[in-house]
Amino acid sequence: MTGGFSGHYPIEARRGEIERLHVQSAAMAPETERMLDLIGVEDGWSCLDIGCGPGGITGLLANRVGPTGHVVGLDMNADFLEHARAAAPSNVAFKLGDAYGSGLPAGAFDLVHMRFVASTAGAPERLLAEAKRLARSGGIIALQEPDGSSLNCHPPHPAWDKLKAALLGAFSGVGADLELARRLYFVVRQAGLADVEFRPFILGVRATDPMVDYLPSTVESLRAAIIGLGLLTDAELSAALADCRHHLRQPDTSFTLYTVAQVWGRNA
Repeated sequence: MTGGFSGHYPIEARRGEIERLHVQSAAMAPETERMLDLIGVEDGWSCLDIGCGPGGITGLLANRVGPTGHVVGLDMNADFLEHARAAAPSNVAFKLGDAYGSGLPAGAFDLVHMRFVASTAGAPERLLAEAKRLARSGGIIALQEPDGSSLNCHPPHPAWDKLKAALLGAFSGVGADLELARRLYFVVRQAGLADVEFRPFILGVRATDPMVDYLPSTVESLRAAIIGLGLLTDAELSAALADCRHHLRQPDTSFTLYTVAQVWGRNA
C-alpha cells in the first residue's frame, strides 16, 4: 500500500480497554463460531486476523486449524500484542503492523479476517485491497462490521441517548463509519470477491450480562475524541456516564447492541 495511510481509529488504549475488548469478544464468540462453521475453516489452514487487538478471534481460529495450521494476529498496538502473546497457543503468532500495508507476504493465507476495523479505522476499500493481496487465490476474506443505529435501550433514558450520540459522533468526526454494516455486502462485492455471503446478527443485553457496561466503557475509551470534537464537555460526559450506568444496573433495563454484518467471499 502507498501513501502511509493507517486509519483514523479514535479509541484510546486506556486502562480497562483490554478488558472491554475481551468481554466484547466473548459475547460475540458464538456468532463468530457460526460464521467460521459456514466458511469451513479446518485443520491445516493458515489464517490472519487483522486488527486483532489483545487477541481478537485468534484463539477461535487456533482451535480450528490445529497443530498443522497457523494463525497470525496483526495489530498496531504493541501493548495489546504483548498481552495476547502471553496466553497464545503455539500455533499463533502476533505481528506489529499496519492493516493497510501489513508487509506480510502476498497469497500467504487461506483466510483473512477483520472485525470492526473497516468501520472504525475507515477506508474499507483500501483494507480490502490489502486483504486480497494477502489471501491466496480461492482463499476467503471475511469482515464483521457494525450498524450502531440499533444501540437502543428500554426503558429509554436521556443519558443513554447522550452517550450513543457521542459514540457515533466521535467516530464520524474522524471519518469512520459505524453504520458500515448497511453497505458492507455492496462494498465487498464491488471489491471483486466471488460467492459473497451475508449474515447479520444482533445481541441483546440485560443488567446481569457481562456486556452491560458496553456503551459507557466504550465511550470512556473515546473521551479525548468526544471532548476534542465538542460533543460533550468533560463534566457533561462524566455525569452522563454515571447516570447511564445507574440506569443499566436496574433489573428491568435491557438494550440491543449494534447489528453486526458478517460478510465473506472468495478471493478470485
